Amino acid sequence: MDFEIFGSMFSALQGMFAFEIMMYLFAGVLCGLILGVIPGLGGLTGLSLLLPFAFTMEPMVSFVFIMGLYAITTTSDTIPAVLFGVPGTIGSAATVMDGYPMSKRGEAGRALGAAFTASAIGGIFGAMLLAVSVPILRPVVVQIASPQMLAICIFGLSLVSVLSSGNTLKGLAIACIGVVLATVGEDVHSGTFRWTWNSLYLYDGLPIVPIALGLFALPEMIDLLRSGQSVAGNAKHLRRGQWDGIKDTIRNWFLVLRCSAIGSTLGSIPGIGSAIIDWVAYAHVKRTTKGDFGNGDVRGVIAPEAANNAKEGGALIPTITFGVPGSVGMILVLSVLVMHGYYPGPDMLGDNINVTYTLVWALALANIIGAAICFGFSGQLAKLTLIRPIFLVPCIVIFCCIGAYQATESYYDIIVMVIAGVFGWIMKQLGWSRPCLILGFVLGSYIERYMFISYQRYGWEWLYSPVVAGILLVTLYGVVAPFFKNKKQVDPESGHSKRAFIQDFVFTTLLTLLCILIFLHSTTMPFSAGIVPGIMGGFAMIFLTCIVGWQYYKYRLDKLN
Repeated sequence: MDFEIFGSMFSALQGMFAFEIMMYLFAGVLCGLILGVIPGLGGLTGLSLLLPFAFTMEPMVSFVFIMGLYAITTTSDTIPAVLFGVPGTIGSAATVMDGYPMSKRGEAGRALGAAFTASAIGGIFGAMLLAVSVPILRPVVVQIASPQMLAICIFGLSLVSVLSSGNTLKGLAIACIGVVLATVGEDVHSGTFRWTWNSLYLYDGLPIVPIALGLFALPEMIDLLRSGQSVAGNAKHLRRGQWDGIKDTIRNWFLVLRCSAIGSTLGSIPGIGSAIIDWVAYAHVKRTTKGDFGNGDVRGVIAPEAANNAKEGGALIPTITFGVPGSVGMILVLSVLVMHGYYPGPDMLGDNINVTYTLVWALALANIIGAAICFGFSGQLAKLTLIRPIFLVPCIVIFCCIGAYQATESYYDIIVMVIAGVFGWIMKQLGWSRPCLILGFVLGSYIERYMFISYQRYGWEWLYSPVVAGILLVTLYGVVAPFFKNKKQVDPESGHSKRAFIQDFVFTTLLTLLCILIFLHSTTMPFSAGIVPGIMGGFAMIFLTCIVGWQYYKYRLDKLN
């Protein structure tokens, strides 16, 4: 049997080099690159737009075309994230943290070179892991139930201790608010509408794309306009640095492998999105290595990019083995398989194993081809950071509006983006962590879904599961440990002006009042609708009250002195 599997593997690889197959793979990669560069579009939109064409193609041709398109968007979305601080997709938000500061220093070429190299290695790693692990991981993935998924999602909230830049209490508070924002809309279990104000737009909840673009893109564009300088400042010549980026990635090869393993492993668990995986990888590199992360450390680019591309191989595992898509994009990939008469399950590891390995090799080759194309143009792309803001910013804002509009095809998407942009700009000025807010928002829907399912199936007995208890203890340690290591976790900023201090105090007080209202209102809702916003609103209220109390105490102390 092993020899048959290896034979199928090499036979599928040989078939990939047929002219027609390579032509369609290349076409899919080019489409994915174009879509990935435009903020807010990404692979999901591309798959949706081009899915009808895939149905009319020959099976193998359509498979490589779709895989080429979807796989490469996790590479191309790096370009706007690094050059302008605008995440091409939600999965590239973590790359902004260090990629954009590198562009400001004139090191855009180095950042892009490192990102593309790490992306290629991560994508190949994920594909190879898929090739050898499909028969092995199938029974393991089946055993992951809703309580374990809930524990993993709650564990994701512990990343705020890393993402909050030494201000853990603020990070916890804003992450809880992010979870509450994710509960806006109809509760599918009770039919209760939460904070919709009779708006049809809000019935289905707040879309993530406009919020992500608003939080990360618009504040940077505002600051860029205010500065009057290009992204790279007044640098007359960019340090191309592509080869330096490659050397950085090779030098940190063990980090690339670790983050690729993280991406592949988490990607194989259905329901774990790319946004979570990227932040987990970013938190991992911050915790395990010393560096000036958040200010242009190249390892802060390498880690999330390796994990982001590796996750696609992992996401294919549950999709192929038992028909449970590992991500939203894999739902569309699965639909292409089914439309051509290939159904997930034992047949994909038996009679149709050649199809499985065609997908594997398409994923690996797409990453190689895409990274090579991106690397070839990275020097020219880096020159975009020298364009004057008055010309650059309007173009980027237009692309952001197009990307935001694609969420629900409503003009309210643009309004949400603008509101999120204003809120994000205020957070940036006052030292609040925007990644913590988007992390809470991403995890919110998962936490609510898995909590309800776990409670319905097991009551509260799921808390006594050894796996769940272990994960929750690790989560608790991740949140509490920073307070023992550094006692200035409430408000470590001490060099701010009196005006900035008062602004922060007013902002925190308003957030506290908001969370009190959320908590009180959640108590009037049915259990299924109010449990998550009530708990998270309550925790946010407690954290914010502590921050306000500390700020008032510090103000009085400074006044006495």
